[in-house]
Amino acid sequence: MSKQKADATMPLQLVYSNQDFVADVHRSSGSRLGFASPATRFDTTIRAGWTDRMNRGLFRYHLGDLQTRILPGPYGYVAQLNIQRGVERRKPQEILSIQQEFNSKQFNFNKINPEEVLFEMIKGVEGGNEKGQLHELCRMVVLVNVSPLEFGHCLFVPEPSHCFPQVMTSFAIRVGIESVLLSSDPGFRVGFNSLGAFASVNHLHLHGYYLDHELKIESMPVKPLVPERGFYGSLDVPAGFLFYTESESVEKVAEAICQVTDFLVDGNIAHNLFMTRGCPPCDRTRNEKGHCSRNGVRIAVWPRTSSFGAKEESAFNVALCELAGHLPFKNKKDYELICEKDVTDIIQRYLLPDPQFHTLERQLTRHLMDL
Repeated sequence: MSKQKADATMPLQLVYSNQDFVADVHRSSGSRLGFASPATRFDTTIRAGWTDRMNRGLFRYHLGDLQTRILPGPYGYVAQLNIQRGVERRKPQEILSIQQEFNSKQFNFNKINPEEVLFEMIKGVEGGNEKGQLHELCRMVVLVNVSPLEFGHCLFVPEPSHCFPQVMTSFAIRVGIESVLLSSDPGFRVGFNSLGAFASVNHLHLHGYYLDHELKIESMPVKPLVPERGFYGSLDVPAGFLFYTESESVEKVAEAICQVTDFLVDGNIAHNLFMTRGCPPCDRTRNEKGHCSRNGVRIAVWPRTSSFGAKEESAFNVALCELAGHLPFKNKKDYELICEKDVTDIIQRYLLPDPQFHTLERQLTRHLMDL
């Protein structure tokens, strides 16, 4: 992996290849995560750049250590108090359709302060020429989220000048997965909110951030649906689908995930995605030291009811991180008093009814088997 900076007006470029993926990652025993490997160039570039922008006052508020508690119960929800994000974040755009077109008159990531850009990710082609061949149309711009929910919270925006609407592409999925593989920290997560699933800006972007706590999604058991495509189903709430890949299968699995999200978009079904280091499906083996393998990436896809103009929950919105078990609370009362059942009840209100979900599961299973 190399870092390049042509001149003062050009953003930092992070050029990477498959050789930069970290294959051997483990989670320490207990709910807190810890580095099992030295920080990678990807990690240090995000951490240093994000901290620099925070110190320079480019964020809407200063994010210190967040008050955190693990809710008692089998789901192990990670609750955090982040009042300022609820108050200070930019007002979400009015979204009326999952397939709403990009509108250049509304806020988009071509209108940000250029100093918010951390770097550009560019993937080199394996076996390229001596100058380093690069994929065409492969630029992913990484910028700080000025209303952060956790340390290192950044946005991944594919080719911002192309003005893609907030609809997943195979390129965005692939680079999201590769970003997780480029980090040696098992706490680095990437996610996506579709329109109608609490996306606040209709300009294609993914979220990335560090969360130093284990989430159950990393190791929860799943059932095989089309395992040869990396496609599995959840056995517990929240009802959804799960893909798994290690470094050698990223492009193939990214294409399968995109076939699912395209199917959801065509059916006007809102959805959230969450990417995290995790165990292989159906493999809960732990070694004698209590460590658990995190060599691959789990990608959860949750279809859900659309939330167009819906009244926001007072405690937390149900979007990518909440469905994964990470709950940023907007107020202290809910943070202190809420219990696991309350959380599960709120989340369930945003999921598809069981009959609709099971029909969708059958449809997607056939869809992926036929392709």
